[in-house]
Amino acid sequence: MILNPESEVLETLAKSILLAARTAPKAKGVDDIMTALVEKTDIEVLASTMERLADEKGAGFAFLKRDAANIRNAGAAVLIGVKTSGAAGLDCGACGFETCAEMLSQQKVEVDFRGPNCMLKYIDLGIAIGAAVAKAKDFCIDNRVMYSIGAATRVSGLLDADVVFGIPLSVTGKNIFFDRK
Repeated sequence: MILNPESEVLETLAKSILLAARTAPKAKGVDDIMTALVEKTDIEVLASTMERLADEKGAGFAFLKRDAANIRNAGAAVLIGVKTSGAAGLDCGACGFETCAEMLSQQKVEVDFRGPNCMLKYIDLGIAIGAAVAKAKDFCIDNRVMYSIGAATRVSGLLDADVVFGIPLSVTGKNIFFDRK
């Protein structure tokens, strides 16, 4: 008899979750989405970076320490980000600039994320994240989309994306991402 075998399949299911993100629709069919499965050794890098960011950013960022505990307790985590290859070329103004050329000529800022970028790339990222968490739900895997994991990913240099979010995954009797303080 194998007790609690569900935890053994989590990494395989995490890869299926990333598959859902990869195959999600993209604006103009251009795939700038990046995906990654967080390895056990990277969990502590991310959690420590989140705690350091909480101390550096000060008041209002204590949630980073709470999220660090969440990722340490998760069974797995995935990253979904975007590294833009340009703009959609629609001159739509959603990025805050009149033309794509004007947005692309701006100096990029490097904070938790890198920007400005084409708003359609951010929409692609949102659709990919939505597809991923929907697949996690289909598998009955507890999850939560976290800005904090994405910020720590960029700051620590684990993934060279412009914007990235993390999704910790858990298969326990109670959702560890629900009653958070």
